[in-house]
Amino acid sequence: MSLSPANPSAPRAPRIALFAASARRDALSKRLAAACVAPLQAAGADVMHLDLNDHTLPLYRGDEEAAALAQGSLPAAVVALQQVFARAEAFLVVTPEYNGSIPPLLKNTLDWCSRPNPADPARSGGVLYANKPAALMATSPGPLGGMRALFHARDVLGYLNMIVLPQQLAVGRAHEAIAEGKLIDERQHKTMVGICEALVHATFKLGSHP
Repeated sequence: MSLSPANPSAPRAPRIALFAASARRDALSKRLAAACVAPLQAAGADVMHLDLNDHTLPLYRGDEEAAALAQGSLPAAVVALQQVFARAEAFLVVTPEYNGSIPPLLKNTLDWCSRPNPADPARSGGVLYANKPAALMATSPGPLGGMRALFHARDVLGYLNMIVLPQQLAVGRAHEAIAEGKLIDERQHKTMVGICEALVHATFKLGSHP
């Protein structure tokens, strides 16, 4: 959704990339990500709701990167996702927890897109992340809600020079917590909405969009 302000000089809606770090068709993290769309839009965002299944990247290997660059560019799937990330002015990532940490899909996605592409330097490498706001949420069928994954995800995004919001949400027993696109627990729902609003506000405040 894009805003059409009455004042033509008003800033346009900031583009926020929203995605779940899971490839499962009915992943709990995907359910929570879907529940974030309406609050983000209500806060004034233009939501880029991504499914990483639409951007199947190879497992990162330095030799594969070198071979691709010898042909003049990174792998086509990587380039396509980099171009999507380049359009985003902020990120909201919903991650599951794998053995106390982030899933390999998330790390592989972030790593590939962080690689500079000499054929398109303006839309590749660290510039995709640097100084952009990011918010984190997690899901788990267990009681901790993926809290341990949030710690690691925060470290990785921070290393990529993203501005990671202090607010975060871990939804435990997520298979019971989300119904009809909304968190059943009112406190959790308010927290989710607050994070969405804070992310949009931070993006406006940083002024990274015209």
